[in-house]
Amino acid sequence: MPRYIQRPTARVLLADADDRLLLFSSTDATWITPGGGIAKGEPLNVAAARELREETGHRVAPEALGPVVATASGHWRAAWDGRIRFSVESFFFLRVPAFELDTAGLEQHERAYLTGHRWWPFEEIRSTSENVVPWGLAGVLERLYAGEIPPEPVRLPWHHPEFAHLARAGR
Repeated sequence: MPRYIQRPTARVLLADADDRLLLFSSTDATWITPGGGIAKGEPLNVAAARELREETGHRVAPEALGPVVATASGHWRAAWDGRIRFSVESFFFLRVPAFELDTAGLEQHERAYLTGHRWWPFEEIRSTSENVVPWGLAGVLERLYAGEIPPEPVRLPWHHPEFAHLARAGR
């Protein structure tokens, strides 16, 4: 039996027409993108569309998400059960008109972990000293906002405290 749980995730870099990115705040003072775990056998884009609907109320067809634009992977300990997981996070990019979130679909552990949300202007993501993950996000967003979809997903550093020095390198 592995000492950790495999947990692939599908996440969405959700931007509005003003280049603001939707991020959720958490109890551990981290800002994260919408997204979460993938059910066994569930395609990545289907999981991303489902997570987006559950966490924001925004509905999108899975095929409208396009390709995976970035990935990050690493170990973490879940606050809800204390068990170690290994995640491979796959990020999609989607532009939408700004909207009011409907968080009625959040799961109980998400309600306990997430403390709020806001649409972040690009320059604030680039210059903030707050913990915004994935690390290196500003560099990826700059390319995406310019209309460039990378031919291969950009590999971002894992956002674990011992790698904090890498967070500043990607801004």
